[in-house]
Amino acid sequence: MNSPYILVLYYSRHGATAEMARQIARGVELGGLEARLRTVPEVSAECAAVAPEIPAEGALYASLDDLRHCAGLALGSPTRFGNMAAPLKYFLDGTSSLWLTGELVGKPAAVFTSTASLHGGQEATLLSMLLPLLHHGMLVCGLPYSEAALLETHGGGTPYGASHHAGSDGKRPLDEHETTLCRALGLRLAQTARRLEPNRG
Repeated sequence: MNSPYILVLYYSRHGATAEMARQIARGVELGGLEARLRTVPEVSAECAAVAPEIPAEGALYASLDDLRHCAGLALGSPTRFGNMAAPLKYFLDGTSSLWLTGELVGKPAAVFTSTASLHGGQEATLLSMLLPLLHHGMLVCGLPYSEAALLETHGGGTPYGASHHAGSDGKRPLDEHETTLCRALGLRLAQTARRLEPNRG
């Protein structure tokens, strides 16, 4: 059997959410599990799919098997009007087969987002990503206030999941607190998955 891994599944337009995913992956690895980075393709207005099967750069596209076999999930998206971006929603809308068989029931999950403005819908977006995960029966891992950075941050950071303020031009890098909280979220997810794994079956 393959070793357990946390799926870090995200969509990123300008790179900020992808950088968050990499920091969460580092936290997962600090927790002793493999982190598998995966993304989703753009949604096209065309009826036929035109994207290549393998992206030109960055993470590979996610498959249902990546999701089916994961020990836990970190789900990330930039904010689009207080909601997750369409490409990620499109992928999640295609997971009915996993819902029918209960493949994700009891697995830990966490969410993360990046916004252009500080009050641009971070918490609403995180909550929107949690809804399908709750329907799948996943166990939500947020960020507890025992994480000091959650109280000290002047950028992103919420108890619902990691967040980042990218600025109006999308170029503001993750600051120290945002990076710390991304890694803390990955670590918590890995630790939770390791505690749950022996009880699965």
